[in-house]
Amino acid sequence: MASGIFSILDDVAALMDDVAAASKIATRKTAGILGDDLAVNAEKATGFLAKRELPVLWAISKGSFINKLIIVPIALLLTAFFPVVIKIILILGGLFLAYEGAEKIVEFLFHRSKKGHEVADQIKEDDRSIEKAKIKSAITIDFILSVEIVIIALGTVIDEKLITQILTVSAVAILATVGVYGLVGLIIRMDDLGFRFIKQSEGKGALFFFGNLLVKSLPWVIKSLKVVGTLALLLVSGGIFVHNSTYLHDSFPQVPLILKEFVLGFVVGLIVTGLVIVIKKIFSRK
Repeated sequence: MASGIFSILDDVAALMDDVAAASKIATRKTAGILGDDLAVNAEKATGFLAKRELPVLWAISKGSFINKLIIVPIALLLTAFFPVVIKIILILGGLFLAYEGAEKIVEFLFHRSKKGHEVADQIKEDDRSIEKAKIKSAITIDFILSVEIVIIALGTVIDEKLITQILTVSAVAILATVGVYGLVGLIIRMDDLGFRFIKQSEGKGALFFFGNLLVKSLPWVIKSLKVVGTLALLLVSGGIFVHNSTYLHDSFPQVPLILKEFVLGFVVGLIVTGLVIVIKKIFSRK
């Protein structure tokens, strides 16, 4: 009886070792997407009243967990039985990401007069429509990026046992959510931490200097995240198109891959943005 229990424990230990090794490889391969996910969601979670930042971040985090609860089992089933559907989903997600990125650039270049409508901290206390829209947009983008993360993670263990696949992909999904939104939380609360350091420093010393640095850096960090988040949307979408099309992947081999992905994401995004504008005008006339 005892030998049977030890045998089971050995099997469990071996399984955990396999999962740990596979998770390490999968996390390394998804690092680029995780970086983009961080940039995009940090940009989405900023620009609110200070007291609304953490509730908004929590709402997006819950949405991200739900996304992954939906994506992981579906990805496992589709990979096993309908792998072609995975590619279709990725392409559709790429179109949406390209549209989001290009639309931000078009809005910045041609609709500067609407700047006030883009800043969520101007929302009245009884009007959360813009806040809800940003949360919905962040969760939608997170869903697409999560699909990409889960598919890449699954690809690293595609030849392993089913239980190893499930545990590895689940571990990567949890680490991605906790890691990304934990860092986003630290970023958006930089100023609070800085003010605390300033208060404790009594106006002098290294702590005072570091606190001031955190407070003054936050506006620049937020502005940078808006730019980086937009670039990330276009790079991820372009990467989806390139890696799922042999023709696009092999075209222009002399052009750096990152430049090819950005240009492709931007061009496709402009096309989709134009189509959306035309469709909106048609329906508005009706």
